[in-house]
Amino acid sequence: MLRSGRPSPTGDRHWRGSARFALGCALAFLGMALLVDWDAGTLTCPRALLWIALSAAAFCVLLPHCVTAGPGRLSVHGLARRQTVHTDALVAVRQYGGVSSHLVLRDTHGHRLEVDPRVLVANPLIWHELDTGVRRSLQRGTLREGTDVLERLGHEIDDSTARAVLEASGLI
Repeated sequence: MLRSGRPSPTGDRHWRGSARFALGCALAFLGMALLVDWDAGTLTCPRALLWIALSAAAFCVLLPHCVTAGPGRLSVHGLARRQTVHTDALVAVRQYGGVSSHLVLRDTHGHRLEVDPRVLVANPLIWHELDTGVRRSLQRGTLREGTDVLERLGHEIDDSTARAVLEASGLI
């Protein structure tokens, strides 16, 4: 049966594994803390609640943002907020370096979004949706800043994809 309406958004294919890892780390921390506290004979109800709260905080810190893309939009979902930009109405794209590099996208509606470029490299379908929207922004003349950043990122994604294909075929 054919579905009508909007197509489903493309999501980060590595997010579930990263979320499971964050949960596993938080549960391991909780288990170790409770075990050590119990073995020392100092485990009380308030201390157990403290360890649970600290484990929940560790989970919140380790949980990555979920990135999804659909026709004309890119969204980043965190625990507390959701950021969405219209990729076919982008105004500026900037890349900030340092220890953790991230892209900042702004659209004509005043929305702002931060995304890790590694998510785009690891998910070609999300990159395709973003690239399609960027091309529309260029056609409409709204994108005035950041085309060089996107070209550089596009070359990096193409290189990594080609390298993966060559490795999978045994040529490298």
